[in-house]
Amino acid sequence: MKKLAILIVCAAVVASCDSFSGGSKSQLKAENDSLLMELTQRNAELDEMMGTFNDISEGFRQINAAESRVDLQRGAVAEGSLNAKQQITSDIEFIRKQMEENKEQIAKLQSMLKNSKNNSAQLKRAVESLTQELVAKTQRIEELQAELASRNIRIQELDAAVTGLAADKEALSAENEAKAKTVAEQDKALNTAWFVFGTKKELKDQKILTNTGLFQKKQVLKDGDINKDYFTQVDIRTTKEIKLYSKDADILTTHPAGSYALEKDDKGQLTLKITNPKDFWSVSKYLVIQVK
Repeated sequence: MKKLAILIVCAAVVASCDSFSGGSKSQLKAENDSLLMELTQRNAELDEMMGTFNDISEGFRQINAAESRVDLQRGAVAEGSLNAKQQITSDIEFIRKQMEENKEQIAKLQSMLKNSKNNSAQLKRAVESLTQELVAKTQRIEELQAELASRNIRIQELDAAVTGLAADKEALSAENEAKAKTVAEQDKALNTAWFVFGTKKELKDQKILTNTGLFQKKQVLKDGDINKDYFTQVDIRTTKEIKLYSKDADILTTHPAGSYALEKDDKGQLTLKITNPKDFWSVSKYLVIQVK
């Protein structure tokens, strides 16, 4: 009877293990299928983006070819050739339509990138380059109009093209300026830090240190009424030294050892030298130093 009970227990354990193994395999298969599906979706998304990118590039190639034809016909137009004028008219109309199409395709590509999980910095730079090229082409059309006008040659289609494209250029330029401003602001924010040094009393008066209990590091920057105007703002990329005008100093905020040094000058006064800015500011963008 005892042996029978042992056999039953063993069978139950084996069955349990088989069930667990089966469950693990099922779970792994489900995870694998999910990853495969996500990879397939990303590849399809990337293929679509690259297809759009290639269409835009081909559009610019055709625009360049049309520009070359216009350059070849300008002399003949000046001589009064009707065929040359008709050819330029046709090419200018083609350029206008192709630039409009490229503008729409670029907007589509920007939208795809914005909503994509493929965060490709290289592809983003390529799209920005296409936008700049669109602006440059618009400028080229304006220059062509001015040149022909200087020769008393007026082409109605060219005037219409410039009117529409000029508005597009202004919009694109404004958009690029806004993006550049945003990037600059983000860059500045990422590289901005604040420091303050003062005596214990001065730091307490500005609520940088708490006023109760014995001093401990955990009391630094804990008061909600901190006077932030007391801090000095710095760019962590360029600020490598901070003169403390004191012979005794204690860094109260947390900054990794080895990323800075306190060095004395010939008068014994300390200067904080930040030897590794990236590490030094990695824990906190606020630096508090108590001096005596």
